[in-house]
Amino acid sequence: MNRGSRIAGVGSYRPVRRVSNDELAATTTVSAQWIVERTGISARRYAGDDETVVSMATAASIAAVKAADLVPDDIDLVILATSTREQLAPAGAPQVATGLGARGAGAFDLNAVCAGFTFGLSMASAAVRTGQARNVVLVGSDKLSPMIGPELPDTYAIFADGAGAVVVTGADHEGIGQAVWGSDGSRHDVIESRTREDGALRATMDGPIVYRWATGEMPAVAHAACERFGVTLADIDWFVPHQANRRIITTISRALKVPADKVVDDIGETGNTSSASIPLALSALRDSGRTEPGQLVLFLGFGSGLSHAGLVARMC
Repeated sequence: MNRGSRIAGVGSYRPVRRVSNDELAATTTVSAQWIVERTGISARRYAGDDETVVSMATAASIAAVKAADLVPDDIDLVILATSTREQLAPAGAPQVATGLGARGAGAFDLNAVCAGFTFGLSMASAAVRTGQARNVVLVGSDKLSPMIGPELPDTYAIFADGAGAVVVTGADHEGIGQAVWGSDGSRHDVIESRTREDGALRATMDGPIVYRWATGEMPAVAHAACERFGVTLADIDWFVPHQANRRIITTISRALKVPADKVVDDIGETGNTSSASIPLALSALRDSGRTEPGQLVLFLGFGSGLSHAGLVARMC
C-alpha cells in the first residue's frame, strides 16, 4: 500500500478549429467586444465531427502517459470525467483505455460536470493510496459546441471543447491532498442540458446565480482545501480554478488575495470546457516553463449540480 500519491504527468488535446469572437458575433446578437468584456474570452476551440469526447480524451491520455515516462501496460485504471457524450451507454472510458493501449485496465465514466476533474483526482488518488491501482489515468473531456447556439448568447460565447489528462501514481509523500467537496441539488436547474421540443440538445445557464454562488461560496472551499493539506493560501504557488469565465476567476482570486501572477488563466484562448478546463489550464501552466516540481497547486472545481470540489496537489 502506498503512503501517498502524486501527479506524474500531464497531457492535453485542443481541437484544430479556432473560433474567434468576430466569427461568433456575426451569427448572434452580441458583439465581439461584449464577449471579451463579459467573459474574458477572445477565442475558443470547436471540435470537428471526427474529434469526439473519446478521441480527444484518448489523445490527451496518451500525452499524459508519455509525460509520466510510463507505457500503457503500466496503467491499471482509467477515469473519464465528462458530461457531453451523446451515447449514454456503455461508458466511454473503456474505449479510452483501449485506444491508449491499456487493454486490461479498469475503466469508468464520472459525471460531476465542471467539477469532474477535481472529484476524479480525489478518486484516482484514493485508488493509488489504497493499493487498488499502481497508476491511474484521469482525463476530463467535453464537447460542448453541439449543445450551444446563437439564440442563447450567454452560453454560445462561453462554452467550447477539449480534453486534459493527468497520470496519478504512488509516492512516499503526500502529493495529492484530501478533497473538500459538496453539492446543492436544490439548484440543479441553474446549469443544465436538456433536449428541447424541437429535438435540439441545448445547454442553459443562469449566469447571475452561478456568479453569486461561485464567488460567494468557493473562497471558503479553497481555504478548507488548504487546511486539509496542512498549508495556508500564502503557501500556494499556483491557483488553478475551473475556467468558468474571467470575471469569476478574478473575483474569487481577489477574495482569496492570491497574487495575479499565481492565478492560472487559460480561458482567453480556450473558453469554458467544463471537466477539461482545469487539466487544460494545468497543461498550459506546465508547458509555460514557469513551474518547478513540488510546487503547491490549489485546484478548485465548481459548476452544474451545483457541485464543487477543491484540493491541493504538488506539481510534477
